[in-house]
Amino acid sequence: MWRDPGTPADSYYEVRAECTDVPKTHFRIKAGKTLSVRKWQAAFSPEGYLDIGRTLSRIQHGGVHPSIRGEVWEFLLGCYDPQSTSEERDQLRKKRRDQYAKWKEECKQMFPLIAGAIVPTNTMSTDSVPVITDKREIEWKLTLHQIGLDVARTDRTLVFFEKQENLSKLWDILAVYAWKDKDVGYCQAMSDLCSPMIILLEDEADAFWCFERLMHRLRGNFQHTDRSVGVEAQLGHLASITQVVDPKLHQHLETLGGGDYLFAVRMIMVLFRREFSFGDSLYLWEMMWALEYHPDLFSIYEEAESAGDAAGGAKGKPKSSRQCGKFERENMRNGGNATEAPLPISIFLVASVLKEKSSTLLQEARGLDDVVKILNDLTGNLDAKKACSGAVKLHKKYLKKAKKA
Repeated sequence: MWRDPGTPADSYYEVRAECTDVPKTHFRIKAGKTLSVRKWQAAFSPEGYLDIGRTLSRIQHGGVHPSIRGEVWEFLLGCYDPQSTSEERDQLRKKRRDQYAKWKEECKQMFPLIAGAIVPTNTMSTDSVPVITDKREIEWKLTLHQIGLDVARTDRTLVFFEKQENLSKLWDILAVYAWKDKDVGYCQAMSDLCSPMIILLEDEADAFWCFERLMHRLRGNFQHTDRSVGVEAQLGHLASITQVVDPKLHQHLETLGGGDYLFAVRMIMVLFRREFSFGDSLYLWEMMWALEYHPDLFSIYEEAESAGDAAGGAKGKPKSSRQCGKFERENMRNGGNATEAPLPISIFLVASVLKEKSSTLLQEARGLDDVVKILNDLTGNLDAKKACSGAVKLHKKYLKKAKKA
């Protein structure tokens, strides 16, 4: 049977000619599978209500057409409620743009290079700087230096970031976010998570809010205290999952001194941005978000924003499980605790990759350096759709075994 090979999506994320060693993009735009502009528009009622269930199914099977990716992500990340009208969303968008403008102006008053035409990499100069006594402002200004360094090296293989104005947008959004989120501020790896938003959403404020919603999911990884780092909790979950689904591998990793699973930090922190090409990583993200989507996402984040609590509230029971992603439905079927957030699909994705490379790791890894090398060799050789499918299967297997234990 003849199959449509699909249309390459590389032209949407053009790579600089001199960058020849970047991973190739495997994602293809396939008629009848990829969420197209026509199918996306048809999913809305005349008033603007979105049939999210039908949309999720399409994304889970074939991803999103690059031309509409930004607006689709706004729903997947909880920026907007599928049960809102077009008019309600327009009002909310204006309100958010105004709020972002206020925060940005507040930052500009403290550091005039915000909203400038260049990305400052040296924010540490003390020349003509007034004495600052506010601790929060001091800490924020110290992070600006790191933001400048990270922005200067984020996705530099892409033609898009050859333009200074695009780098400036990325710098401004990260600087404003660091000021707004006083508990987390800015940490390395955030620039990798924010970069796609700048490319997909033309308006800087819209890109900021998309990034802000993504950080609602991930900010726990970046929180740290004197005693622990946030991502350690996720690494602990990864260890527990591997111990259940592949005890031999877990034991081997512990013997090598890798029982803390620190070798997987990068995969978790930047959601596999390094293991896939730019285009394939976006394809992976949207499939993950569609799989774990819950219709209460918007209201949870809005309530958290109002209460000043980034963790958010508990998910309620949706009117129809069809409104949820496949991964989320499995959590619901297995009696997920409404007061305790379920493990994210990203952890099962890492566990699935480890299980797939289990025999290689068991036979060839004689030290942690070997483990890192074997995992680094995955770059450009993973299939995003297969990886997500493997994560869903492993999740189901884990829940069954955990129930029996």
